[in-house]
Amino acid sequence: MPPTLESEEHKALRAAVSALGKRHGRTFDREALWSEAAKLGYLGVNLPEAYGGGGGGIAELSIVLEELGAAGCPLLMMVVSPAICGTVIARFGTEEQKQHWLPALADGTRTMAFGITEPDAGSNSHRITTTARRDPDTGDWLLTGRKVFISGVDIADATLIVGRTEDARTGSLKPCLFIVPRDAEGFTRRQIDMELNAAEKQFELTLDDVRLPADTLVGDEDAGLLQLFAGLNPERIMTAAFAIGMGRYALARAVEYARDRTVWKAPIGSHQAIAHPLAQAHIDLELARLMMQKAAYLYDAGDDVGAGEAANMAKYAAGEACVKAVDQAVHTLGGNGLTREFGLASLITAARVSRIAPVSREMILNYVSHQTLGLPKSY
Repeated sequence: MPPTLESEEHKALRAAVSALGKRHGRTFDREALWSEAAKLGYLGVNLPEAYGGGGGGIAELSIVLEELGAAGCPLLMMVVSPAICGTVIARFGTEEQKQHWLPALADGTRTMAFGITEPDAGSNSHRITTTARRDPDTGDWLLTGRKVFISGVDIADATLIVGRTEDARTGSLKPCLFIVPRDAEGFTRRQIDMELNAAEKQFELTLDDVRLPADTLVGDEDAGLLQLFAGLNPERIMTAAFAIGMGRYALARAVEYARDRTVWKAPIGSHQAIAHPLAQAHIDLELARLMMQKAAYLYDAGDDVGAGEAANMAKYAAGEACVKAVDQAVHTLGGNGLTREFGLASLITAARVSRIAPVSREMILNYVSHQTLGLPKSY
């Protein structure tokens, strides 16, 4: 089915997840919703059927996250656990890694975090300094480094860490992925005090000669960037779904208010100064969803290059649409938009996340300018 039109199966999935989200609502209990979504098969909808998943793709998983977000109860760890980690293990993991992790990620009994960002690397993943070296006596890996702004490490059974190993032939460092158990010796975390009001906390991680058995390396030591980007495209697509869902939630609250709130004998939504910006927000969210669907379609079809461009564009468009929708929703409610009762004020901070993470809008514009348009790099 072309990405511009949803299949009947996708429409049915949307409706079912929307009903689940509405039952839990804005004051949802994260663990309860995570557990129920897993039991209904939504968490692992993108993972292979042979390992307990739904056999679908990122297209289906993005629908789940978008609809939960539109109901006011997004599950941020869906971006990380099934989308990034599940995808990477399904594509590149050993049979033992697949058997151990995929069924548990699908049924919600295990969760994985993802660690790539570093204090001194930021947007430049080529500057990652977390390094892995072999113990020549045992064959174990020893990981040393730091990570920052890593979501949900406290509720994750393990973190998929991006490290670098030295290429014996060239001496240069190449990226590799390691599964680091939460209780590994030398693996410590510090919660970052955030203004962001979210169920999932952010952490700084320290790895101090963390000893890992050889079988914790995911995939081929020489595959490097291929394996890394296999997880980053789904991350961008799922971040777009997160943003679109949030924007839809805020917009729905504003439309409801504009329809009911009466001043000077008419609902405020009858005035174009109120109605037109809300209509524009709706258009922008719909356009962002189209690009997200295209990106998911290309990724699920195996077109990593095409998906990379579309996923970046989708994430950019969704982030912009989300921020504008939230801003307009708050403005529509006036003073009520800043009260706890209406639940929109906290979204002002949350919406900014979709512009910043996992890659800033400026880096996406860099990508499009030199990859798509062929302009020279500025860095």
